[in-house]
Amino acid sequence: MALALGATACGGDSPGPASNDGELSGQTVTVSAVWTGVEAKNFQKVLDAFSEETGAKTQLVASGDNVSTFVGSKIEGGQAPDVAMVPQVGVVQQFAQKGWLVPLSSKAEMETTRNFAGVWKDYGTVGTKFYGLYFKAANKSTVWYSPDALDQAGVKPPKTYAEMLKTAGTVSDSGTPAFAVGGEDGWTLTDWFENVYLSQAGPGKYDKLASHDMPWTDKSVVEALETLGELFGDKNLLYNGSAGALRTDFPTSVEQVFGPEPKAAMVYEGDFVGGIAKDQFDRTLGEDAKFFPFPAVGKGDAPVVSGGDAAVVLKDGKNQKAGMKLLEYLATPEAAAIWAEAGGFLSPNKELDLESYSDDTTRAAAKELVDAGDTVRFDLSDQAPASFGGTKGTGLWKLLQDFLGDPSDPKATAAKIETAAKKAYSKS
Repeated sequence: MALALGATACGGDSPGPASNDGELSGQTVTVSAVWTGVEAKNFQKVLDAFSEETGAKTQLVASGDNVSTFVGSKIEGGQAPDVAMVPQVGVVQQFAQKGWLVPLSSKAEMETTRNFAGVWKDYGTVGTKFYGLYFKAANKSTVWYSPDALDQAGVKPPKTYAEMLKTAGTVSDSGTPAFAVGGEDGWTLTDWFENVYLSQAGPGKYDKLASHDMPWTDKSVVEALETLGELFGDKNLLYNGSAGALRTDFPTSVEQVFGPEPKAAMVYEGDFVGGIAKDQFDRTLGEDAKFFPFPAVGKGDAPVVSGGDAAVVLKDGKNQKAGMKLLEYLATPEAAAIWAEAGGFLSPNKELDLESYSDDTTRAAAKELVDAGDTVRFDLSDQAPASFGGTKGTGLWKLLQDFLGDPSDPKATAAKIETAAKKAYSKS
């Protein structure tokens, strides 16, 4: 970290926010984020480096999962944070439309243009104004597996979706169910759908579906559900079948593959699965916990679906100037390197040296994310109104759970999803 700070202070290729001339001495920047525990500690390391650079103090406040409610209540109470980390594209748009945000400075915009693929700037832009800087990202196109389970079945990681189903069949025939699926958490099912859809239908249709400029009854949606139904409908491929999957939450699905008593060979979800396997089950990434990229479906390209947390500056914060300086810093590779070295983090910053990551497995997930460039697509459900794409027991989550339970009629499922989407988007 000292090397990174030294390079920044000396004015390398990507300058930091300000030299440590005390410009922000005596000022405090309040930052709200969903992160707690280890994630909060690691983000605090980034904030500490900013303090060392500028002289500003920082205060990190946990927002809880409902960022909209938290920030809204703080604004009403006259205690708005200066900076908020927002985990959904739709929430950035909502905040901007409510007039809560300050457009980012020309310097922050310049750093973002230089250091990130254009798609990340697009996701932080509302109308013609740039509000959200994506500092932390997730690669949601990783299928995690137990090397022992695949070795015992005599198979290798597949390259296509068809190969994955064939591999899954061979693994299940060897005595270990192929997939653990955390269907009790509906968001895992939206991620399954999004990867299949992005690969099969392509980025253009994915964008139209995300903005609801195309109905969910479109043929491409039905085809994606049919493809997903090949897996969901084969009880031999899922541990405890679809009924068991619907009783399994996401953390348990990871335990079923990497826990002390493995029940299945593979679990699909984002790069964060590796962190759980490592921290909770003492797995060694790259040895007894590996991943392969979510495979291409049909004639499509392999998908890269992402999530991420955008930093925004709040208009009602008491220290806009210092908050903006922080965002200018977060746009640099030096800031990203600090958390990358600490672990549990991916950055969409293409100028970040991949050697900053502490292990080869995380490095590979980060490389896949950066190499995808402008073909990366943000989690579709996170772009939708929360009542449709992000609420337990309703909308897309609930309807895909129903589909997991009975995938026999993709057309009917698509029609139900479209009804829910119409209702939600008409209110947004």
